[in-house]
Amino acid sequence: MALSTATFGNGCFWCTEAIFQRIAGVHTVVSGYTGGKVKNPTYREVCYGRTGHAEVIQISFDPEIVSFEKLLEIFWKTHDPTTLNRQGNDVGTQYRSAVFYHDEKQKQLAEHYKAKLDASGIFADPIVTEITPISEFYPAEDYHQNYFNENGNQPYCRVIIQPKVEKFLQVFGE
Repeated sequence: MALSTATFGNGCFWCTEAIFQRIAGVHTVVSGYTGGKVKNPTYREVCYGRTGHAEVIQISFDPEIVSFEKLLEIFWKTHDPTTLNRQGNDVGTQYRSAVFYHDEKQKQLAEHYKAKLDASGIFADPIVTEITPISEFYPAEDYHQNYFNENGNQPYCRVIIQPKVEKFLQVFGE
């Protein structure tokens, strides 16, 4: 089995990791950082917004079970791609909406999907999601990995992440 890789920035990686871990065909989801100028950034450095990195998830998936196109659909439908450098209460360039493509096909698919969504008028505002080549990916610190699954009873998880996961399961339950 040949696995493929997708990398998305769509807000807090704790929230997005929890969603993509629940998709059949996804083997691993690693929270981390990419798109910046500092080598081996720490969470604290990224949070200050001075490194240029985005909080991202890097997904290893089996394209025979789940396509990149399906992952893109889930990406677009589980965050607000019209807010620049913001998702909910999380504000800063590290929370930007981004597809970090790994090859030309991913780039073309992401650009096509973005153009189709923009033309559809589904969103009142234009989509600001950046579509850019993947640069160095840095896994986040261990305590960020598998966060929701290991900390589901914490208030942030119950109030912020759990409703997002429940909404995802209602929409993409299949």
